[in-house]
Amino acid sequence: MNKTLYSYDTKNLYKVIKDSWQQAENAWKPIDLSGIDTDNIDNIIVTGLGGSAISGDVLRNFLGSELKKPLIVNRTYNLPLFAGRNTLVIVSSYSGNTEETISAFKFAIERGCPAIVLTTGGEIGRLANENRIPVVNLQAGFQPRYALYNSFFTLLRVIQELKLVHSQDSDAGKIINLLKTLGEEWGSEEGYAFKTADSLKGYIPVIYSVTDLNDSAGKRFKGQLNENSKVHAWTAEYPEMNHNEIVGWESVKGSGLKYKALTLLDDEISSRIKKRIEIINKLLMGENIDILSIQGKSGTFKERLIEIIYFCDWVSYYLALLNEEDPGEIDFIHHLKNKMAED
Repeated sequence: MNKTLYSYDTKNLYKVIKDSWQQAENAWKPIDLSGIDTDNIDNIIVTGLGGSAISGDVLRNFLGSELKKPLIVNRTYNLPLFAGRNTLVIVSSYSGNTEETISAFKFAIERGCPAIVLTTGGEIGRLANENRIPVVNLQAGFQPRYALYNSFFTLLRVIQELKLVHSQDSDAGKIINLLKTLGEEWGSEEGYAFKTADSLKGYIPVIYSVTDLNDSAGKRFKGQLNENSKVHAWTAEYPEMNHNEIVGWESVKGSGLKYKALTLLDDEISSRIKKRIEIINKLLMGENIDILSIQGKSGTFKERLIEIIYFCDWVSYYLALLNEEDPGEIDFIHHLKNKMAED
């Protein structure tokens, strides 16, 4: 192990990532939600920001058509106008003090939405207790983005306990074991995650995923590159990017910027989308854009989705170290929050 390289990891986030399976295992336990009646629920809103919201995106991809009610992820101060007594609002805030989520939670209370809170405490926990709203306690001690496997599996368990999806016990067990195995494989400088990170050094990553299949992985990867690696990155989705973004590549030559296109693939991608990806890759190669495909190897779609998210977590971690950055530092976010609190 390169001690100089790992010296940038001041919070030992290597161990946190490697032990992600333990977060999932900790979350996958019975939750008493007998006081919540879902018979009249028409739709579900997961409201949160940043690392506390991404679990809702992952859930949407993970369950797909298995989910018995439509679900959206809300990332703002308000709730959609349709939210009311037939809308289940799941309030996700790891810290419990996210300003926008507190505001959205108050809207849910005012409108009489049945609600469940996922948090470690804070103001949101206090509001929930004051209004007798069920609280599911998340495992404390992490930065929100590093708590994904606890927050996602807790959210999945909530949906299962409410009987809004059939049992996920088997899938959860397989994925917990998978995370444990992959942590050993990728937690090494000899592993493919480190080599992928090394290939990204000096590039602006452009991440392409597929809408309603693995777009949550693309969104997660972008955020991890921003926060952990301290690099700009962007993400877009097939097929929408075929109708606008592709034209932007025409001006890359001579710009002096170095891009690398990373496409998140899966066996479930339709033949028409596959054809689009092949055409775009040829166009990009014609513009001298480096291309990298990332694809899970596990047996089921659910396993592959979590596998690819976990892989990208490792990539963003290693890229931070290669960039001589602390993967746990988020000074600009703290600065913004402090300034917002001055009102």
